Amino acid sequence: MCGILAVLGRAPQERVKQVIDRLAHRGPDGEGMTRFPGTALAHRRLAIMDPEAGVQPLFNEDKTLAVTFNGEIYNHDQLRSSLSDGHIFGTRSDTEVLPHLYEERGMKGLQGLDGMYAFVLAGKDKFVAARDPVGIKPLYLMEEAEATWFASEIKALYHAGTGEIREFPPGYCYDSKQGWSSFSQPGPNGARITDPDKALPLIREELSRAVERRLMSDVPLGAFLSGGLDSSLIAAIMMRTRLDKLHTGGKLHTFSVGLPGSPDLGRASEVATAIGSVHTVDVLSEREILDCLPHIIMSLEGYDRDLVRSAIPCYFVSRLARRKVKVVLTGEGSDELFAGYSYLKDYQDPGVLQTEMIRLVRGLHNMNLQRVDRLTMAHGLEARVPFLDMRVIELVLSIDPQLKVYGPGRPEKWLLRSAFTGLLPENILWRTKEQFDEGSGVAGLMPRL
Repeated sequence: MCGILAVLGRAPQERVKQVIDRLAHRGPDGEGMTRFPGTALAHRRLAIMDPEAGVQPLFNEDKTLAVTFNGEIYNHDQLRSSLSDGHIFGTRSDTEVLPHLYEERGMKGLQGLDGMYAFVLAGKDKFVAARDPVGIKPLYLMEEAEATWFASEIKALYHAGTGEIREFPPGYCYDSKQGWSSFSQPGPNGARITDPDKALPLIREELSRAVERRLMSDVPLGAFLSGGLDSSLIAAIMMRTRLDKLHTGGKLHTFSVGLPGSPDLGRASEVATAIGSVHTVDVLSEREILDCLPHIIMSLEGYDRDLVRSAIPCYFVSRLARRKVKVVLTGEGSDELFAGYSYLKDYQDPGVLQTEMIRLVRGLHNMNLQRVDRLTMAHGLEARVPFLDMRVIELVLSIDPQLKVYGPGRPEKWLLRSAFTGLLPENILWRTKEQFDEGSGVAGLMPRL
């Protein structure tokens, strides 16, 4: 997880330095820059994989290609093994596979990436940018007369120039010679699963694998834990995988925040006791929230009321977690896939419900994923989202939407709950959904603030 900057065109070195410094919060562990004729790449690093050697930008063998990268490639080992002989790697960083992959397969190699990412790859007469299909990692661009700027956050580009800033669309790549092209969009895989007895073990298996893939790290990992269904499941799955992968002495550290007496504090502690995690709590005050609110909104880069409300507990739980770990797993994406939002109870037509769920998943990059990225990265913390693994998305959206329609004996997300019967106590597994801002007590506080 990092902050990236790239320029296609003319840009003075001091201006590049000023702009990349605006992303220092995303990468407090170091910085790097490189240039080719007509391009510049810069990077602020949060060291997760190969902390000692994986300094970016990273190059191919003869340094004719360089990449600045934000995110994680979970299958980088498999991709390395699939390349032809002759490639020489200088680090264990997942990022380093990209220039070699591009050398051998061009942008078609993107279709084999499993992860969350935004990157720019450049060389002599080459400039290519891409963003993951869900938009888990951010990327924006700004066009001026002499240069086009690409950066991880709006606030960096705001200080780069005066051109219009727009979002780099998820699942797209940009080639300076060939233009724009879409390479992947989240959706069903084509097969329709109508039997719940077949769907449930597949959900359990695929989500468990997604969690395990996201334990890839050379630094300590933990989990957010609100006490709701989604974060509780992720934490419980982590507890039954190899705890030595967490780099925390064989223990899972979980974190929660809330105002005094808020429901999340008690529920999260209950879950932590049930699964056996080492749980840390931060009880917030109204004054603390009010004092931090301007910085929270600046970090969020938006004024949407619901996003601001959920950003507040996310900001403080990220600050809390960063004291002990560098990476956390979170439960975002479950409500969009399993029809967990309360308004979706009114959708009784399966086809209409399916259309709405696909719309929600494809819009996450401007909603909850924006909140998760900005508020964790405000503290130099990496967040990973197992529910939004592409295999999980394809599987769950391929399940007959009739099985997600709310009705007698089928509360919201009953498929997900049923898939993990026995993993959590029944009162936790079947707990009624409550939004992050409600459970933390922030929703009731905001009208006064």
